[in-house]
Amino acid sequence: MSHVLAPTLRERWMAVREGLDNAVQASGRRREDVCLVAVSKYHPTAAIAELAALGQKDFGENYMQEARAKQTELEKNPACAAIRWHAIGALQTNKAKDAAGHFALIHSVDSLKLAEALSRRMPEGGMQDILLQVNIGEEPQKAGVHPDALAELAESVENLPGLRLLGLMCLPPRCGEGEAARPWFVRLRELRDALERRLGRSLPHLSMGMSGDFRQAVEEGATLVRVGTDIFGPRPNRPVS
Repeated sequence: MSHVLAPTLRERWMAVREGLDNAVQASGRRREDVCLVAVSKYHPTAAIAELAALGQKDFGENYMQEARAKQTELEKNPACAAIRWHAIGALQTNKAKDAAGHFALIHSVDSLKLAEALSRRMPEGGMQDILLQVNIGEEPQKAGVHPDALAELAESVENLPGLRLLGLMCLPPRCGEGEAARPWFVRLRELRDALERRLGRSLPHLSMGMSGDFRQAVEEGATLVRVGTDIFGPRPNRPVS
């Protein structure tokens, strides 16, 4: 009886890259305009280092303690020198000190209180790039600013030193469900476009789309797609030590 070997980390990563390449090509966009963020939450640093050596640059983490420990460990590895870290999980205000200045992009700013805390923690002259997380489905159990309050929050964030607003992020009600998620991606793009007109400047990034729906997200304008399981495999039950 023959046994089919499970795909390796490299094979899974290459398959996701191929799927992303195909989605970008089908949508008529440029490949360099869509960034693959490998969501490494709960996965060991060895897996991150392996992908970094293959050329993966962007990694997303949800929890500050885990993320900062990984950053400290991997900064000693030359293959990981080019990593761009993304904070993609809900961020508590009391964790702002662990986030500000330590990530290329924070995707999950959802309140003025959090933005102010990040601003206070930034060293003078430093700049932290951020996205505003929108509760696109207006679900009470999920983080994110209500769509009706988005413009007010964005205008307030614009006045805070040390923060640079670059766009929006969402986790829709039907995330991972392919076509069912598309209307939420359209809605986020529409909110971004309206916000650009209100602020009078470009907001280049839309962080939307995961393993099951990144193709639809790309078609609707995603510039950052967050893929975990399809790259790393099933997530461990508890964080790595």
